[in-house]
Amino acid sequence: MKLHELKPNNGSVKNRKRLGRGTATGQGKTAGRGQDGQNSRSGGGTRPGFEGGQMPLYRRLPKRGFKNPFTKEWTIINIEDLNRFEEGTVVTPQLLKESGMVKKDRYGLKILGDGQLEKQLTVKAHKFSQSAIKKIEAAGGKAEVI
Repeated sequence: MKLHELKPNNGSVKNRKRLGRGTATGQGKTAGRGQDGQNSRSGGGTRPGFEGGQMPLYRRLPKRGFKNPFTKEWTIINIEDLNRFEEGTVVTPQLLKESGMVKKDRYGLKILGDGQLEKQLTVKAHKFSQSAIKKIEAAGGKAEVI
């Protein structure tokens, strides 16, 4: 089969209805919209979520809390996750992304002190917890703020 021989399956593509082209077509005059009413007019209809004047669902439900639009989301990595790297490696956000540990691009990288670090690493990140700095330096490595 070649590209010029491709065509859709029989019956999979329907012709569109040509509306308002005379009474003989079966869709003339009102073009299937009916005689009168809101939806027979051009531009007629209601907005999404409109329930005919009844109090809409999105207004009936209680609103809770506050979502700060200016919040900074940090990518969080624990100390124990860094044991997968070899001794003497310089761990950067770029390296973590290449290794698949970090998936999304967020504001920055923060290293937390959960677990134990068994290798001597130089860790470069935007933020560190105090316990993470202590554990990195106890293992003989360095914690550098970018």
